[in-house]
Amino acid sequence: MVTLKSQHSRKKPVPQASRDLRPEPHKISSSTTYNFEGKNLTPYGGLFPVATMLEKLGFPKLVEEIVRVSRIPRAMTIYQFVLGMVLALYVGFSRLNHIRFVAQDPMLTGILKVSELPGQSTFWRFLASLNLNVAQQLLQLQRVLRERVWQAAKVRLSSITLDTDTTVHTLYGKQMGARKSYNPKNKGKKSYQPILTFMAETREYIWGELRNGDRPDGKQIARHLAGVFAALPQCIQKIFARADSGFYCWEAVQAYEKGKAHFIIVARKTSRLLERLQSADWKPSPKTDADEQCEFHYQPEGWAKAYRFIALRYKKEDKNAGEREQYQLFDSPQYLYRVFVTDMDRAIDLLVWFYNQRAGAENLIKLRPEKLLDMTV
Repeated sequence: MVTLKSQHSRKKPVPQASRDLRPEPHKISSSTTYNFEGKNLTPYGGLFPVATMLEKLGFPKLVEEIVRVSRIPRAMTIYQFVLGMVLALYVGFSRLNHIRFVAQDPMLTGILKVSELPGQSTFWRFLASLNLNVAQQLLQLQRVLRERVWQAAKVRLSSITLDTDTTVHTLYGKQMGARKSYNPKNKGKKSYQPILTFMAETREYIWGELRNGDRPDGKQIARHLAGVFAALPQCIQKIFARADSGFYCWEAVQAYEKGKAHFIIVARKTSRLLERLQSADWKPSPKTDADEQCEFHYQPEGWAKAYRFIALRYKKEDKNAGEREQYQLFDSPQYLYRVFVTDMDRAIDLLVWFYNQRAGAENLIKLRPEKLLDMTV
């Protein structure tokens, strides 16, 4: 058939969508599928130096000596299970079901010396066979590894700062120990409240405890701090500690003194303390963001002796009061107060500045538990 361009013109194409409306490319995540034809190609080559470092530190032998499991797994050894989950965390997978994405990866299988990683249910059975004593064994393992890393890296810190806090881990099932407690982001939801301690200088996780959603009492706080001091390397000679009002109790002060740690803790509001603040000798505070400051010695009810209290106060009509919501304040009809108890004798502005540096560690405390706990949720 012959067509003439003058009589049979081709129809113009229908206008397509604008380039501006094109969807953005998908982000690569754990659910992104991939394939390759080359032999032994892997996107996780960075695991090799990690595995080499752990081997140089004697990690395999430490796991065999310290971690004791009554039920011996068949699919892999105890060391292989532990190392597999550790390497999965390095890759960025925070849940056991994510391991299926690297189950046949040549780098991971080569390090673990298996043809293929077992399924999620096998990892679940391994974790279910562990008892509470294993958690203490893993913390002991971490302490020994820390000392070896410090020795290899020639880290000789003689003075450190410890930041201790609780965090909220929201639960969405019917887990044992779940409680409805302080949960500002998910009000009304049940949660756990683990206690965690970090070292400010190296950002290391020192000690932790997964516990129910109730506020920790004095005995639990003291037990946690005792574990913290026992986990510190022996080269440390001077310890400073910071904690919020959740740790304001006589047992915490006793634990700090027993561990020979200088402390500063945010005080909790009581009627007796508020009366003492109102009768204190207040002076201008030019080196802090407060209007006035004061200090006095005060013995809270149930405490064996008096300690130094330092306080800042802000006028309620101050326009910047809304910017101080991150502070732990308690109020009176005219003022907002920020109060600390400490055994240090430095100037008030220096002690307040020292406590404010805790904000960096709070980011670790808020973010890291999600990765630590999600492996068992």
